[in-house]
Amino acid sequence: MNKQTVEQASAEFAAPSGTSTWRPHWLDSVPAAAVIPLITAEDARPIIPGVDLWDSWPLQHENGSTAILNGQAWWFFLSAEQFPDPGQRHDAARIRVASFGAEGWTDHGCVIAPERSPGSREWAGSAVLSDDGLSVSLYFTAAGQRGQAHSFEQRLFVVEGSINNGKPGDWGTPQELIAADGQRYVVAREADGRPGMIKAFRDPAWFRDPATGQGHVLFTASAGWTDCDYNGLVGIAALVDGTWQLGDPLIEAVGVNNELERPHIVVRDGRYYLFWSTQRRTFDPAVASGPNGLYAMVAGSLDGPWRPVNGNGLVAANPPEEPTQGYSWWVTGEGVVWSFIDHWGMAGRNFGDHPELLRSQFGGTPAPCFQLAFAGDAVHIVR
Repeated sequence: MNKQTVEQASAEFAAPSGTSTWRPHWLDSVPAAAVIPLITAEDARPIIPGVDLWDSWPLQHENGSTAILNGQAWWFFLSAEQFPDPGQRHDAARIRVASFGAEGWTDHGCVIAPERSPGSREWAGSAVLSDDGLSVSLYFTAAGQRGQAHSFEQRLFVVEGSINNGKPGDWGTPQELIAADGQRYVVAREADGRPGMIKAFRDPAWFRDPATGQGHVLFTASAGWTDCDYNGLVGIAALVDGTWQLGDPLIEAVGVNNELERPHIVVRDGRYYLFWSTQRRTFDPAVASGPNGLYAMVAGSLDGPWRPVNGNGLVAANPPEEPTQGYSWWVTGEGVVWSFIDHWGMAGRNFGDHPELLRSQFGGTPAPCFQLAFAGDAVHIVR
């Protein structure tokens, strides 16, 4: 299927009129300027022994800048014990918090007590420090239902807590934010599925629009107006008079990609940069696909229209020789990019011939950070 066919097919569906489309034109190879440096054995040392860490996000101020409390930055991670097959971690994921300062990392354990968690496991979100400097709102995804059979149901929640004198305080009872409407957004409650192809309603990321002062959450979703298998969206909800209200999707990739994961916005010089992560395996195999990497679109306002940065949306990609070395990129308000080490150092080997690599070459720890430079519609890695 060529690009023209994809555009004609997507036009048959009733996407909301204000939703921007992502229809990237791909180069034959990834530009050298977009390639992330190779990850080494020195990089892959765990920060919490015996525990795998992956999707991460910082405690941030409401304006998006990283919060520093008593010289410490606070980071939230998805975490699980180290299983023989790291793929098992997704079925045991719990949100963990750790602080980082001059003396390195300090682990503060899991955030939500199992008896208070609304899901059978917890997936990614965001965390915001209120202006009082103490109160924290943790937005997260509840996957499945606590005490029920395993499923891929996904719901958006918030839980209130605090950080005082360098220690996290008690966390309250999680409250559901908002539900998918089944029309614009698929209700994600599949009983089973394969990686990269489950439907989505997850990854709530806080954003306060500096132009209006209104609070929002962005999230990963699936288009409800099409039966296309590849129907990824970036959705949004707004906090209006204390109530969350669903808005039309900001970006759709119907006929192109199934997952626009962990969307979040950084504002720079009057432009809104909307970042997300995706993988080669979540592109429709009938169309040209991009690498595992960090992607973005840019607009002059939250309402769009959104256009791909760098002409095609690609900001940063794993090296071609190590296409799975890292994933789940998060851009802080300072333009620093965090991610986790996935399967690194594969050197062309595969799990079919080398099943032992599932464990030995999985990092499960934060990857080296890198800095981005913003220049209009261009965003590049600083070398």
